[in-house]
Amino acid sequence: MVKARAVARVRAVARVRAVARVRAVARARAVARVRAVARARTVARARAVARTRAVARARTVAKARAVTRVKAVTKARAVTRARAVTRARAVARIKAVARIKAVARIKAVARIKAVARIMAVARIMAMARIMDKAVDMERMLNAGERTETAVLAELGDRETKTRLDLLCEVGKKVGSVSQLTQLVEQVTQMTQRTLNASASSVLLLDDQERELLFEVAEGQARRQLRQARLSAQCGIAGWVARHGEPLIVNDVSKDKRFDKGVDATTGFVTKSIMCAPLVVHRKIIGVIEVLNKVDGSDFSGQDLEVLVSVAATAAMAIENTKLHQTVLNAYKSMIKALVATIDAKDPHTRGHSQRVTEYALLGATALSLSREELEVLEYAAILHDMGKIGIDERILTNPGRLTSEEWGIIRRHPLTGANILKDIPFLERARRLVLHHHERYDGNGYPHGLKGEDIPIGARLLAVADAYEAMTSPRPYRERTLTHKEALEELERNIGTQFDPDVVESFVDIMKKNSLVEAGVA
Repeated sequence: MVKARAVARVRAVARVRAVARVRAVARARAVARVRAVARARTVARARAVARTRAVARARTVAKARAVTRVKAVTKARAVTRARAVTRARAVARIKAVARIKAVARIKAVARIKAVARIMAVARIMAMARIMDKAVDMERMLNAGERTETAVLAELGDRETKTRLDLLCEVGKKVGSVSQLTQLVEQVTQMTQRTLNASASSVLLLDDQERELLFEVAEGQARRQLRQARLSAQCGIAGWVARHGEPLIVNDVSKDKRFDKGVDATTGFVTKSIMCAPLVVHRKIIGVIEVLNKVDGSDFSGQDLEVLVSVAATAAMAIENTKLHQTVLNAYKSMIKALVATIDAKDPHTRGHSQRVTEYALLGATALSLSREELEVLEYAAILHDMGKIGIDERILTNPGRLTSEEWGIIRRHPLTGANILKDIPFLERARRLVLHHHERYDGNGYPHGLKGEDIPIGARLLAVADAYEAMTSPRPYRERTLTHKEALEELERNIGTQFDPDVVESFVDIMKKNSLVEAGVA
């Protein structure tokens, strides 16, 4: 009985323990499952957060890229618009100056026509005087007075013809000379010679200072008078400038208006003087005067009539030349400002066109070019890189090797520049130099492959000056700048291939003699 109970207890304990073990296992499994679920949920949440963050980062990057693209497109459009505006303004300025030039030409033609009418009236009056003398001669012949009187009449006719010739010559000079000083010099010399005077001068009036400045002086005191300034309030020239009336004084010692100061300064002795005002549109711009007849005789009324006629013609011509020069100077200033803007696209070429202009004009001094050719060369040198206005700055400032496509764009700039200038007749000759300044002497240049003498002389000189400036100035594609001596040697090495031998020889010679250039770039 006791044994049975013990067995029962053992069995009960075993059952309890078995149940406890089962329960413990169940609990352990339940805990494991809970922990596994918790871990799974944690991993799921972590993955979800990672996915959310990845999506957020992707969206941020996408937004940043979109903003960058928008900014790039906006900047590109702004640059394109700015370039278009720059080109439009440049073209507008050129057209505006062309219009101003056209108006100036129309005004100049009108003035020349007015001068021609004045000249025609003067000739008619002179012819009338000749006819009057002819009638008087015929009357004297009929009266049997063919002696000294007739001879004097014939001499008078010859003198009148000489004066008529003067008026014709002055008219021709007015139409052919564009430089003010040169024009006035020629008119003054012809007037002095025709009126048989010892000296002559043209004085222009400075309205602000109320002074007369010697624009031209002929005679033994010409050098001293070039820098002289006279008060418009004294002297015979001042009196004529104030009153606007021509005047003859055949004995200045008896005239209180005569100012002895000029004679004291120059050493010239004035005995007689004839002076006439230069009047344009009722405004006095100066005076013209002749002094001392060579033969010691007095100036006559006929002499004064000739001087007044010359003064009328010369005044119109002077005013016209001044207007022409003013327009020309304004045009040059505008062109220089425009070209400086183009040069500024590349910091390495800032001032390039101005330096090329200086070198080209310096080189031209040894080539005996005319004044007109020098003026054409100056405009061409200033404008030679005008075509670069349409070239992307990244190409111009690229320090590396250019692609064939980029070289093609660069090689088009002479043609582009020539096309920009084609509607301006005033720059037609300069346009040819702009077009051909990259031609080579051996025919391997661009844009047309011209060879030797077929290339305009100005373009050949411009090519040398352009190359010299490029070699002696910093460039992004070259490690160092060449010295003055090295650049000249490089020019000489390319004689007959890239450059005209005569032009290089003249250029090198003048550059070696010019110490300022050597000091500035060596």
